[in-house]
Amino acid sequence: MRLVLASNNAGKLAELQALFEPLGLSLVRQGDLGIAEADEPHVTFIENALAKARHAAQHARGAAIADDSGLCVDALGGAPGVRSARYAEDFGQPKGDAANNRVLLEQLADSLSRRERAGVRSTQGTTGVTQPLPCRAHSGLQAGIAARASGMPLESPAVPSTLAPEGRGSPRAARFVCALVAVRSADDPQPLVAVGRWAGVILPAARGDSGFGYDPLLFIPELQRSVAELNPAEKNARSHRGLAAREMLRQMSEVWGLG
Repeated sequence: MRLVLASNNAGKLAELQALFEPLGLSLVRQGDLGIAEADEPHVTFIENALAKARHAAQHARGAAIADDSGLCVDALGGAPGVRSARYAEDFGQPKGDAANNRVLLEQLADSLSRRERAGVRSTQGTTGVTQPLPCRAHSGLQAGIAARASGMPLESPAVPSTLAPEGRGSPRAARFVCALVAVRSADDPQPLVAVGRWAGVILPAARGDSGFGYDPLLFIPELQRSVAELNPAEKNARSHRGLAAREMLRQMSEVWGLG
């Protein structure tokens, strides 16, 4: 069965094709069919994925699936969120993985710095004496940004103790989120919806050469590696997209009768 993927992202196509292979599905990028990208005006992954799936199904006149995914960082109020692929553009920089990663590190550094200053001011109000708070790897983050700006090669950063052994409660806590929506037609009244989440913490600087997007920045504490240091099989077995895809496979088998 052919399923139109409402995305032109080669990385997503490769990951999803491998994940949907058990059902004998063949994914085709919408761009290969001359279908333009849909607007993504919504503030949630599910709403955007549904809009993209219906758009692709309407123009392809058949079944379609859409992935809307991104990175949510707690200290940034959930940003970049649905703006993950275009985050750099929101700050006047060109679209692209390198720019997105650079802007994320800059925004996180600023957020942690403001939080630290606010904490120092609160101690002044009670004792009259400034009590510096722990930096929590902020200096390492600044060093990573400075290295990128100067063009210096980045060494693989050591994982700060504040990032291990787990990310929950860390000021650098973050997670990848993936929403998958599949429709049999543009007006399908029963879209299939699956969501996967993969938690970790943001590293001070990029690590690893695999994957795409923010993979080099998300460190998975239980694996002691960044997502970009995992091979494709390891990533698919654990990732937000892998979790969502396996749930989608279950629903396609149960509701659509595939497999």
